[in-house]
Amino acid sequence: MLSRLADVLMPAVGRLTITTDPGTELAPGSIIAANHTSLADPAVVLAALHRLGARPVVMAAAGLWRVPLLGRALAREGHIPVHRGGLRAADALDGAAEALERGHLVLIYAEGGLPHRADAAEAAPGAFRSGLSRLARRTGAPVVPVGQAGSRRIVSGSTAKQLAGLFTAPLRRPHLHVHVGEPIELTAEGAARTEQARTAVTAAWRTAAARLGEPAALAA
Repeated sequence: MLSRLADVLMPAVGRLTITTDPGTELAPGSIIAANHTSLADPAVVLAALHRLGARPVVMAAAGLWRVPLLGRALAREGHIPVHRGGLRAADALDGAAEALERGHLVLIYAEGGLPHRADAAEAAPGAFRSGLSRLARRTGAPVVPVGQAGSRRIVSGSTAKQLAGLFTAPLRRPHLHVHVGEPIELTAEGAARTEQARTAVTAAWRTAAARLGEPAALAA
């Protein structure tokens, strides 16, 4: 439902284009790793993947499960709540591993949070947390790097600015782009495994951001 809804609503708030690497495959049981820059980018990424025939389960902040209606929909569709810190922090990796074993695609945001910036410009992905690396090592699942750019043109900055951006997006219809890279196997060890994943997602982001003419990608 979330993937279909994102795909239906996306044309109303932006102009989404999609590219893929020649060897791209969204095989069952794969981990999809995307960069996280805005509250809008999960919808952007889900819409793009839906158009490519993929409907992943999403690892998302557990607080969303407390939102009326949304929480029930997330639970019903098997999405995975992430409890940061505390005794339940490991539950998300257990849930993701089980979803991969059942052949689902699992979408993860390895940065673990949003950048603290007020502007709408693009920037390379920040440091990755270790969860993606540990999940890939535990399951042996391939990682599909996804780069998205433009979602900060929908919402970014302060709460007031985000609300203004969301309400004016149907008039502005900003350009958005998602690039899906070729799957990789994380073969490095320790911290290098995490950096291997970040490098792949950064390359996908750079392709997406360059499509939009973003200075940060063009200068790289």
